[in-house]
Formats: sequence, C-alpha cells, structure tokens
Amino acid sequence: MNYHIIWGTKYRNKVLRGAIEQRLKELLFQIADDYGFSIKHMEVGLNDYIHLLVSAPPKLSVTNIVRWLKGISARLLFVEFPQLKKHYWKPEGKRHLWSQSYYVESIGTTNQDAVAKYINDQKLKEFD
Repeated sequence: MNYHIIWGTKYRNKVLRGAIEQRLKELLFQIADDYGFSIKHMEVGLNDYIHLLVSAPPKLSVTNIVRWLKGISARLLFVEFPQLKKHYWKPEGKRHLWSQSYYVESIGTTNQDAVAKYINDQKLKEFD
C-alpha cells in the first residue's frame, strides 16, 4: 500500500530548519526501517508541513504508521534539541510538537510519480 501523509507542527511555529529538519528526516527514515515500511519521498514544506510518500505492507495500519512517526520523532527531537521546549513546553509538563491532525490518502501506482513530484516541489514553494 502506498500513502501520501501530511502533518504539521502545532501552532505552525517554523522550527523545522537546519539541523532540526535534517535530524527529523533521519529519524523518520529510521522509524520506517524499524517498523517495516519505507519512505519513498519526503520533504518539509511551507509552514512546517511534513509531506511523505510511504509504502507499507497491508498488515500495517496507516494509523499506527502515523502514530509511530509523529510520536517517536517528537520525543527524540525534544531530547536532542532542548530549544524546542521554548515553543512547545507547557507548565504542566505536557508537550506536543505536532498538531493532532494529519492527512492521508492512498496512492495507486499510476499516481505515485505525480505525488512524488508534488512532495519534492514543496521546498521550492517556500521561496516563491
């Protein structure tokens, strides 16, 4: 199964730049490898939306895939980049890097190239 998955940062804070963006991408690839699915294309787009083209066996639920990607990456980014706490750490100790919502659509093989091009073009749209 192929999925186009999109989610963004909570409050649309633009924090996914430089080392944080690079580490996020490394983490997402590692999570995919650990859980048995693959990320074919990835880009951080306008307003810190993450766009992924994911390929997974049918036995993996897309809900779990998103939960793993968002949950594990947020936890590790908070540990590795303490400056994120400035934007996302609440007094009662709750922290949420990602918005609760996300978008998923299943992709057929004929649409895969079009979605890959769309994802790759997201970074370019920031400079228009």
